[in-house]
Amino acid sequence: MNVAVTSPQPFDDPAGTWNRRFSESGYLFGTEPNGWLVEHADLWEAGHRVLSIADGEGRNSVWLAQRGLTVDAFDISEVGVRKARDFARITGVRVNFAIADIAQLRWPQNIYDGVAAIFFQFADPVLRARIFHGIVNCLKPGGTLVLQGYTPKQLEYRTGGPPFASHMYTPELLREAFAGMEILELREYEADLAEGNGHKGHSALIGMVARKPR
Repeated sequence: MNVAVTSPQPFDDPAGTWNRRFSESGYLFGTEPNGWLVEHADLWEAGHRVLSIADGEGRNSVWLAQRGLTVDAFDISEVGVRKARDFARITGVRVNFAIADIAQLRWPQNIYDGVAAIFFQFADPVLRARIFHGIVNCLKPGGTLVLQGYTPKQLEYRTGGPPFASHMYTPELLREAFAGMEILELREYEADLAEGNGHKGHSALIGMVARKPR
């Protein structure tokens, strides 16, 4: 599944880069779930099937599973997925983890009640468009997307995320990308993050919740 990516990337070897980052002691982004996800996870009920993309070391997928959801999760990093599996085992929940390169992913069709898309801004505009298209396709009619990322102002704060303006989100970009969905909430705001050492400090954020039409 880990096939070389042909579109431009912020690093030449994404799997190797993330393996090295996740090989450090502890959890790069901590073990607590993302705050935007926590704020909106009540959209999904126990038994719903949810996909957590670019899930890293499992902080979001494990928390979702603790809520009684059926959770699929993937990441390009073998090290990250191994730590996520250990985290799920220690926590006592079951998550269907996979090692997968999102640039080569064959997205399933109409099977998820929800998608958690939290901070995957390694994706350049070309890859990002393909990911957004895949997210919409994999949601069931009526399924909901919970997404969070950084805005261009984050380049001033440098407290997380890649140093590329083209990778950041704006309200206009998200409205256009998800024009076929019902946007339930779209908020641009600033907050102090404490998500391990990976996202730490004052940050320029944007969050969106959107529903696929029935």
